[in-house]
Amino acid sequence: MTSDKTEVLIVGSGFGGAIAAYHLAAGGAKVTVLERGPWLESKDFDHDFLLGSSYTRAFDFVVGDGMSVLGGNCVGGGSVVYFAAMPRAPKFVFERHGSIGRRMWPAEISRDTLEPWYDRVSESIPVSQQDWNDVTYSGGLWAAACHHSGRTANPTPVAIDNAKCTNCNWMMGGCRFDAKRSLLTNYLPAALAHGATIRPLHEVQKIERTPDGGYRVHYNIVDEVDYRVHSESGVIEAKIVILAAGAGATPVILQRSEESLGKMPHGVGRYFSGNGERLNTAILNEDKVREVLGLSREDGLAYEANQIGKGPTVACWDRLDENLPEYSRYSMEQLYFPPGLGTILAQVPGGDSPTWFGKEKKEILKRWKSWLTIFLMTEDDNEGVFGPPPPTGNAFRVSQQMLGRGALKYDPTPNTLSGWAQADAEVKEIMEKDGLAKIAPWTNDVVGAYTVHPLASCRIGDDAATSALHPNHELRDHPGIFVTDGSAVPGALTVNPAMTIAALAERAVPGIVKAAQNRGIDVKYGAPSPDGAINGRRGVTKLALSLAGD
Repeated sequence: MTSDKTEVLIVGSGFGGAIAAYHLAAGGAKVTVLERGPWLESKDFDHDFLLGSSYTRAFDFVVGDGMSVLGGNCVGGGSVVYFAAMPRAPKFVFERHGSIGRRMWPAEISRDTLEPWYDRVSESIPVSQQDWNDVTYSGGLWAAACHHSGRTANPTPVAIDNAKCTNCNWMMGGCRFDAKRSLLTNYLPAALAHGATIRPLHEVQKIERTPDGGYRVHYNIVDEVDYRVHSESGVIEAKIVILAAGAGATPVILQRSEESLGKMPHGVGRYFSGNGERLNTAILNEDKVREVLGLSREDGLAYEANQIGKGPTVACWDRLDENLPEYSRYSMEQLYFPPGLGTILAQVPGGDSPTWFGKEKKEILKRWKSWLTIFLMTEDDNEGVFGPPPPTGNAFRVSQQMLGRGALKYDPTPNTLSGWAQADAEVKEIMEKDGLAKIAPWTNDVVGAYTVHPLASCRIGDDAATSALHPNHELRDHPGIFVTDGSAVPGALTVNPAMTIAALAERAVPGIVKAAQNRGIDVKYGAPSPDGAINGRRGVTKLALSLAGD
C-alpha cells in the first residue's frame, strides 16, 4: 500500500470535480484528483463500438433494480460522453415540492440567484446558442413535426465549436476533433497549468478521519483493460475532500465510509432521481414525411437517420410552464442514440407488448434508417434508494469494461408514471399526426427505467431529514467533506442537467475555499475563467464573498 499527502483531494473529474480542481489550484492549494476511469485524449476516441474501444472504456453502465444508470468513466467524466446540450433549468424547477411536500431546494437558491453562476459557466466552457443553420436534418424533421402539430421547437444551447464539428455523430463516445467543449478543453487543462495532479484509474473505496481532523482516502488502482482487476491499493491524506464521483458512485463511497467516519446523514443514498428520463422511438413513414412535411433531400429521400449528424439539436419546451401542475411539465428533445441499447430497447409501435424482441422487432430493425428517437425529461418523485454497497467500487463488475450490477432500487410512484404517460402521449400525438410515423417508448422490461443524467442521491437542502448536504454542499455532521456532482442537485430538472451541475459547482467553490482556509490551507478565491476572461468573475464577486462568509 502506498501513502501520500495533499491539501485538497477531489474524487472524480467531471463537472463537479474539474471546476473545483481549477479554482482551488489557481488559488494556490495543492490539489490531487482521483479518477476511476482512463485518461483519453482526442486521438484515443475511436469511431466504433468494439469491446476495448474508447466507447466501452469511457462508459459505466450499472444495472440496478428498476433503474439503470449510464455515466462517464474517464478523465473529464460525463462531459466527455455527453451530447453537450447545455440549457438552464426553468424557474419553476427551483420551487418544486416533489415527494417531501415542501420546497426541495435551499431557500437561498433560485433561478435568479443561480443566474450569475450559469453565466460564469457559459463563459468558461463556453456555451453558445445554436441557430437553425446548425441543426441536423433529424432535428429539422422534429421541429417540422412539432410545428405541424401546433407546437414550437427551438435549437438547443450547446458546448460545441461548430466550426470544428464534422457532423460525425460519434460525440457521445468522445470527440476526436475537440469540437465538443468537454472539460478536457477548458477547466482540466487550466487546473493542470496551476499545478493540480490528476491520477486516472484510481477508484476510491472509502474515507476515514485522521487524528488531526483531516481525512484519509483509500483507493484501488484499476487495470486499464479489465476493470474487475485491482493491481494495488493506497491512501492519500487531505485536509479537504470533495466528492464528485457522480450520483451513482458518491453515495456508495459514503455508505462504505460510515464504519470509519460515523453515521451518515439520512439523505445519503436516498431520494435518487433519474431526471424523469424516457425515450421513444418513432418509425417514420417516408412517403408521409415527404407529403405532409414537404421534406426531402437532394437525392429524393424524405429522411434517413445514419451516423452523420450531431446529437440533440432541437427541443420542444412548450410544457415547461410554471402554471401547469407538478408532474405534468416536461421537455421533448430530438436525439440520435447509438446502436446497442437503442436497438435492443426500442419496441415495435402498436405491437403486443413486450415487442423489444421477436419477428416484429426484426422487421423494424430492417428500417433503422427511418428511426427518430425522442428524449423526454419529466418530473419524478426522487424514489431511488441505494442498498448496501458492494465490496469495492460502485457496482459488482460483470464484464471487463462498462457493465456492472448496482445496489440502486427504483420503484416509480404513480406521480412519476403519470409524468411519463403524459409525455409519451404528447410525443405520440405529434409524431403520429397525419400518419407521419408510428411511435412507442423504449421497454423497461430489460434493465428497468434508465437514465443518463442521475441526480439527487446526496442532495443539498435546508431540511436535515431529507438532504444529505448543507446548502453550501458540505456533508452534514462531517465538516471538510463536500459533494459537488449531480448527486447534490435536489431533484429532476426537466432539461439536460450539465449546465446546472456546473453552475452549482461554481457556486460551491467560495465556501470550499473558506473551509480550506480555516483548515490551514493557503488558498484564495478569484481566478478568471480558464481562458483568462474576467467578466464572469465580476458577475459573482459579491455573491462569492457572501458564500465564503466574508
